[in-house]
Amino acid sequence: MSYVDEVLARVKEKNASEPEFLQAVEEVLDSLRPVIEANEEKYRKEALLERLTEPDRQIKFRVPWVDDKGQVQVNTGYRVQFNNAIGPYKGGLRLHPSVNIGIIKFLGFEQIFKNSLTGLPIGGGKGGSDFDPKGKSDREVMAFCQSFITELYKYIGADVDVPAGDIGTGAREIGYMYGQYKRITGLYEGVLTGKGLTFGGSLARTEATGYGLLYITRELMKCHGMDMKDKICCVSGSGNVAIYAAQKAQQMGAKVVTVSDSTGWIYDPEGIDVELLKEVKEVKRARLTEYAAARKSAEYHEGRGVWQIKCDIALPCATQNELHLEDAKQLAANGCKAVCEGANMPTTLEATKYLQDNGVLFICGKASNAGGVATSALEMTQNSERLSWTFEEVDAKLEQIMVNIYHNIDDAAKRYGMEGNYVAGANIAGFEKVANAMLAQGVC
Repeated sequence: MSYVDEVLARVKEKNASEPEFLQAVEEVLDSLRPVIEANEEKYRKEALLERLTEPDRQIKFRVPWVDDKGQVQVNTGYRVQFNNAIGPYKGGLRLHPSVNIGIIKFLGFEQIFKNSLTGLPIGGGKGGSDFDPKGKSDREVMAFCQSFITELYKYIGADVDVPAGDIGTGAREIGYMYGQYKRITGLYEGVLTGKGLTFGGSLARTEATGYGLLYITRELMKCHGMDMKDKICCVSGSGNVAIYAAQKAQQMGAKVVTVSDSTGWIYDPEGIDVELLKEVKEVKRARLTEYAAARKSAEYHEGRGVWQIKCDIALPCATQNELHLEDAKQLAANGCKAVCEGANMPTTLEATKYLQDNGVLFICGKASNAGGVATSALEMTQNSERLSWTFEEVDAKLEQIMVNIYHNIDDAAKRYGMEGNYVAGANIAGFEKVANAMLAQGVC
């Protein structure tokens, strides 16, 4: 049995109840086979893959807080510090009822390679809680965030572990968490990213993941003899990533015709009105039915269905495993030219393989949605230097990082005879840097 298969079998046995984590590990290790086989004896002796797939530490804790009725509520908090071979742990905090240790481990594992691809000195981590901020008052959200950080603060720091936002964790939540961290420790440091602009946040951070997705998509299209002008784009999701992906796509001359949320989706053949979408989602925190009610050209549909709309480019920006095999078949049949992931692992393994086998260009999230964490690392740099860069400065650095990521994953795929396989290219390019750092630092 090969070293990769041995490790996969061990990981599956040890983490049988964590399907998302197993999916992420299988996808990465399968695509790394050529690299591992070329160094099998050395990597096996150093137990490199065992060390890579086992987090440095997994922190699980109780989060008690009091709601507006005076009732005590209890949630579970998590932080998985996966690998810090190339820098402090870095990764978001997800607040969503679906959060469990398996999802946090999958996200943290992916973060190792994503962070490596940025070229910046940041390791991989992830955290969160099964708390749902939807429908909660500002006071209730503050109560939860303060309790959450009262436990988590012991394990984080500007040079140790720097959390950020994720699903359910926006500027409001980061603000409450940062205030509590500062209150407990007395430290004013860049321990969280995604902060408000008045207390150490970075311009362009809000837009970064969506903008970065489009910068790498445009480079992909350009290198295959196409441009963005007049291309029809289908976007899933309607959160931060989806909103700013739609905005940047339209700035590039494309037309975005769909968005979605957890209850339904919008088809707007005249193009999504981004300002209206922001009003509905960022200000009112409402459902997409309000978008449809305010815009005559929009059709609202219950459930799933975004990927049945004919498009040139598909940008899944919602959540993991949202694009299934049948969706991939529909996209390919409709002539879709490229799928670039804005969310973390939104395409199932079967759907990914179908797209690749049927001539659809495909870039996985660890490469295409790295713009958010890259700009978080730029925020860390500004905090360390006590500087604040302009929007244009940050945006220019972000664009260059995303262009570099495309060419790095393209080169890595070509080096191992897998030209056009950007999943393998992303995993290889991300892995090589981390593996070399781990080997250089000894058994730790």
